[in-house]
Amino acid sequence: MRAFPRWASWTFAGMLMVTCTACGVATPSAGPTVHPSRSSTVALAQPRGPSTVRQPTPQKLRAVERPFLPTKQKPAVPRHSPRKLKVTGPQPDHIVVVILENEHYSNVIGSRQAPYLNKLADKGATMTHSYGVTHPSQPNYLALFSGSTHGVTSNACPQNLGNADNLGHQLRKSGRSFVGYAESLPKTGFRGCGSGRYLRKHNPWVNFDTLPASTNQPFTAFPSDYRKLPTVSFVSPNMCHDMHDCSIRTGDHWMKKHFRRYARWAPGHNSLLVITFDENAGGTVHSIPTIIVGANVRPGVYAERFDHYGLLRTIEDAYGLTPLGRAKDASPLSKIWTR
Repeated sequence: MRAFPRWASWTFAGMLMVTCTACGVATPSAGPTVHPSRSSTVALAQPRGPSTVRQPTPQKLRAVERPFLPTKQKPAVPRHSPRKLKVTGPQPDHIVVVILENEHYSNVIGSRQAPYLNKLADKGATMTHSYGVTHPSQPNYLALFSGSTHGVTSNACPQNLGNADNLGHQLRKSGRSFVGYAESLPKTGFRGCGSGRYLRKHNPWVNFDTLPASTNQPFTAFPSDYRKLPTVSFVSPNMCHDMHDCSIRTGDHWMKKHFRRYARWAPGHNSLLVITFDENAGGTVHSIPTIIVGANVRPGVYAERFDHYGLLRTIEDAYGLTPLGRAKDASPLSKIWTR
């Protein structure tokens, strides 16, 4: 057999070295550094030199039919709890306010003309320095019911006070109830200026559009089952029984006939009877009689000075209501309560 030529062996060895060199360069020792904030799809760096082997082009990603978009979150709206005012004094289940007419304190308290009212005075709190706020009647009623006279300076009728706020509206808005009972009112919701001995000037709740007709009722609707009474009731006797046109004795007898049973019931059923007058006999200089009987009342004679705004403030504070108008600057009764 003939020997393999020397030149051929040299040629084969050279070819083998070239092939091995290409194999060593084909796979890089390390990939590029990927920054976490950037896309993870990067092109691999290609080595330089004559023996470079190109990497295959990455397959193009297929577009997603509906790209995912995170749902836009609505900013959370903080919930604010309604501001609760501090309740001052006891919180009665029922308050009945009876408004009589035009008498000085000394004409009633201690008078033989008013035996029943004096009996109530002995059982309850008698206020010696209670006052109306103006003259004549109508603006006093408005002050007691809404904290303002609304610029009314006479008994002119009608007065339409629109959406002005008032105690009845406050009570209803807070989830409680109010009804005004007017003696001789011909029917529920009646808005006329007068009918017989009924006069609208002594009926403040009819002047406000914020109260429905159902809150303006005849006194004949006053419930005999006192548990069915609204939270607060205002009672306006007619022009005779409120002592305006008739005697003190006549008004006293009417009070006994219609409120003796309630006055006995109230102390044991967390309820109050408030009897006051719109003004004294023609002005505001002399004090008016105000008697408060019922639950949590300490019987006695009290010299706390207050007026219709102070009485309104006392009722509003009992139910945590925001004081209206000039009631904001008035002090509620505080010394007559047992707790």
